[in-house]
Amino acid sequence: MSTAVPSPFPTAAVRPVRVLVVDDNPVVRAGLAALLATRDGIEVVAQAADGRQACAAASAHRPDVVLLDVRMPDVDGLSVLPHLVPIAPVLMLTYSQESEIVQEAIRRGAGGYLVHGEFTVDQLVGAVRDITEGRACLTPTAATALLAQARACAPARSLQSQQAPLQLQSSVGESGGTGVDRARYGLSQREEEVMELITGGMTNHQIAATCFISEKTVKNHINRIFAKLHADSRSQAIAVWLGTVRGPVRHG
Repeated sequence: MSTAVPSPFPTAAVRPVRVLVVDDNPVVRAGLAALLATRDGIEVVAQAADGRQACAAASAHRPDVVLLDVRMPDVDGLSVLPHLVPIAPVLMLTYSQESEIVQEAIRRGAGGYLVHGEFTVDQLVGAVRDITEGRACLTPTAATALLAQARACAPARSLQSQQAPLQLQSSVGESGGTGVDRARYGLSQREEEVMELITGGMTNHQIAATCFISEKTVKNHINRIFAKLHADSRSQAIAVWLGTVRGPVRHG
């Protein structure tokens, strides 16, 4: 009869993701807590019914993730958001799907925005885990709102860039009808997407949320973009990209 030999290397216990659930609706709040509690690797450490309670619970329990509703009495989600972000990543989980609210939540530091009815249970659990690793999480309505913001900002950015001191005359027949042969810069498809969002006025955080990548990855893309455009700043990169100043020619 063989005897199991204990391993000399003890197995480290995997620490569960500790979650604070904030929602003024007691049914929704209890349902979320019960749902997450059934999943391995997730622990609901506290619940709160408004922003004031959320601040107190976050300070006391130091969760890894905060699930935050928008519309709540006393102190609402947007108001308390900047106070929670320094404590833990915040994932908005709400029925509010207005573009202005989505954009403001991301601007105030939310790491993701999920609209009820647009995700499955598995996607919710995945989002909770992803946000702890710096990956942005958006459901379709939220992603559309951020893209709409980028497109709305693009004309204003374009006008500002056209006022740059060095002007480049447009050439007929070049790429995209803009007078700019952007292919010569050698940007990858993802780098072009990031550059378009930069032109639309998005911050690194907003770009990360829109592209479902981490802010570190966004910074890496931007560093490569700046190198290829020979730019030292966002405004200079935008001017080169829009063709209002002369950009480099790629060789090889």
